[in-house]
Amino acid sequence: MSIEVSGISKLYGEQRALDQVSLKLGKGEITGLLGPNGAGKSTLMKIITCFIPSNEGEVRVCGFSAADDPDEVRLRVGYLPEHNPLYPDMYVHEFLLFVAGLHKLPGDRKKRVAEMIELTGLTPEQHKKIGMLSKGFRQRVGLAQAMIHDPEVLILDEPTSGLDPNQLVEIRNLIKTLGKEKTVLFSTHIMQEVEALCSRVIIIDKGKIVADRPIGELSAITSGTELLLVEFDKPASEKQLRALPGVKGVQHIKGNTWHLETNPDVDVRSAVFQMAVSAQMKVLTITRTERKLEEVFQLLTKR
Repeated sequence: MSIEVSGISKLYGEQRALDQVSLKLGKGEITGLLGPNGAGKSTLMKIITCFIPSNEGEVRVCGFSAADDPDEVRLRVGYLPEHNPLYPDMYVHEFLLFVAGLHKLPGDRKKRVAEMIELTGLTPEQHKKIGMLSKGFRQRVGLAQAMIHDPEVLILDEPTSGLDPNQLVEIRNLIKTLGKEKTVLFSTHIMQEVEALCSRVIIIDKGKIVADRPIGELSAITSGTELLLVEFDKPASEKQLRALPGVKGVQHIKGNTWHLETNPDVDVRSAVFQMAVSAQMKVLTITRTERKLEEVFQLLTKR
């Protein structure tokens, strides 16, 4: 495993930011780390990257202990923090060459810098001072510095913050490509990013992991219900829909379309058809649907 986190806890005074968190991440896996503000996401990333120690538990990256071999861990990790720390008075090319020197990269460092500039789309901005760049291009500089030493693990805290739609697509494709050969853990508040990029999602709330599943299995752990999307040819009565056997909740979507939250042990489709016949309506469509990631997130992190 590239990342192994075993029972880590972190306290800030009396506040428990992380509480017995455990997880394992393997190579070739892109994992989204989700949670409300203050849930412990950034704290977890800082511990994995050896920026701060945990109070309890153990972290191992590529077999090396974050507590006993932090330098070995740092060699194998690329980290983009939430608040991207850059030197505004340095030029882009100059800064990346400086970072390459800090990592003591062997071989032609200028060539490696040129590769990173091209890969992250910084070519037109490489001779500008970092302080003159837009937020989106500063994020690209942060990504370039995180990848310049070709780490096995990438820890990205809100990597797409401040990017315009075109930049978003480019960086998303870059992360996808990197995820084929590396272990990528990234946090975001943009659910579409997770759905587009991740094979796995970890949701953390109040310092505890409340979900850790392949993205396609998340809806199965929320409240033990299924969703039916039903469209009629005429307006339906919410009261009648709620009265159907096996229906636990009803939500009007638009027009004559409704979401029915149903008991998975009861097939309510025949009851829907019978109700429609009694009301002299037709059922145009009736399909089972998955909960959206945003809805799953809200269900799991209600405070």
